[in-house]
Amino acid sequence: MSAEPTLAWDDGTIVTVDQTALPHRRNVLRITTVDELIDAIARLAIRGAPALGIAGALGVALSAYRHRTDEPVRSDAARLAAARPTAVNLAWGVERALSRLAEGADAVLAEAIALAEEDERVNRAASSRAADLLRGLCPRPRLRILTHCHTGRLATGGVGTALGAVHHLAEHGQVEMVFATETRPLLQGARLTVWELRDAAIPHRLLVDSAAASALAAGLVDCVVVGADRIAANGDVANKIGTYPLAVAAARHRVPFVVVAPESTIDEATPAGAAISIEQRPSDEVTSVAGVDTTCAGTMVFNPAFDVTPRDLVTAIVTEDRVWYPADPGAGDLADRIDRLATVVEDFPRPGVRFRDLAGVYAQPATLGAAAHAVAAAYRDAFSHVVAIEARGFMLGTAVALAAEKPLVLVRKAGKLPGPLRSVKYDLEYGEDVLEMQESAIPPDGRALIVDDVLATGGTLAAVAKLVTESGAAVAGFGVLLELAGLGGGRRLHPHRLVALRTDRS
Repeated sequence: MSAEPTLAWDDGTIVTVDQTALPHRRNVLRITTVDELIDAIARLAIRGAPALGIAGALGVALSAYRHRTDEPVRSDAARLAAARPTAVNLAWGVERALSRLAEGADAVLAEAIALAEEDERVNRAASSRAADLLRGLCPRPRLRILTHCHTGRLATGGVGTALGAVHHLAEHGQVEMVFATETRPLLQGARLTVWELRDAAIPHRLLVDSAAASALAAGLVDCVVVGADRIAANGDVANKIGTYPLAVAAARHRVPFVVVAPESTIDEATPAGAAISIEQRPSDEVTSVAGVDTTCAGTMVFNPAFDVTPRDLVTAIVTEDRVWYPADPGAGDLADRIDRLATVVEDFPRPGVRFRDLAGVYAQPATLGAAAHAVAAAYRDAFSHVVAIEARGFMLGTAVALAAEKPLVLVRKAGKLPGPLRSVKYDLEYGEDVLEMQESAIPPDGRALIVDDVLATGGTLAAVAKLVTESGAAVAGFGVLLELAGLGGGRRLHPHRLVALRTDRS
């Protein structure tokens, strides 16, 4: 694959490849006006959220060099930002370039070029982080990955987002097969993703969009990895049409669904997915193929370019800076119920200790069941065993194991379990104790979700994690009903993932 940039500036001209002509023709576009750039964006000759951000910034530079006053440049910028209403990066790139307008055209261009160079670094960081996450979520040494649309080099200023993660895994021999959907509009997966995978010699198969659920049902897929055009503040994800049903199918078959996108794609001004404007594409993209009509004349068409995937179907969103688990519980009705049902007992079991009594939660079957399903859903199928800690962890642990249909492993205090044991001494919030686990409880290739009721200093959970790793198994993460954030237990458990249904920051 050529290492040339997706978009380049050449003496007052934006140079790029027409993505609608690939893979059979390589037509180079030399764009000299904002109108030409808007046309290229609208007809998808330039596409991909990060690439649109770069294009928007370069478009402002085109206008700045052409006009001597700010007003026409700002008018051009507004038209550029509106060319694709769903993808937030386009408007973001335009605004980045406009922020330098008062300094002159050279400064605007410098900002656009800096944005493009920055995007390459962002791509590499996000895709590398995503590859690490996928290794942890999927126990197989060589992964079978399903991806949607095109999220590779041409869609960005670097190696790509979701497809960049595939490249990272492939470089280490960790890809068995990539399933690429055809993807409407304009079959971007069939034309561009397959072209890039073939160029990189990564094993791949093409499938029609409607076959993705069947591939998941047949157990052919270990994880689904996609990009995003806009991510709402609550974690709802707008991406190419067909992403939402793919996420539904992944959830049904307990397959991780991971989104890889730059931080610039997260739109804090959009509270939830319902507020995202969804672009409608021309009817002829559906009623004809290569100029040949495929349906009855005059047929009405519903042709949205994007759909919105609710956050509770998203396993993780990976950016250059972080891994965000938008489906994690901890807000709303469930957290409120836990808060209302929990009580604080002062000076128990000794003076100065504030004991959190969750007996009220256990007395409400509906709340306990909801809590168990929330923890299980947050981890999807990333764990093989539920490890519950004596004694109060047994209630939630049993409920989680039932909800996830996974084996339950009990960790008990000294002298309570028969057979060969592993033991560990640990510090309590108010003393010392010993925990034990049967040696054969978790196989060496197992992945343990460790469950307790309250996270305080983290000593108990950290001790159980040591028991698990000493047995040769891995820690998938931790699940608790209540985290006492002021005691620092969450930091002690880093870098493992923690799901707390309620966080007390007092």
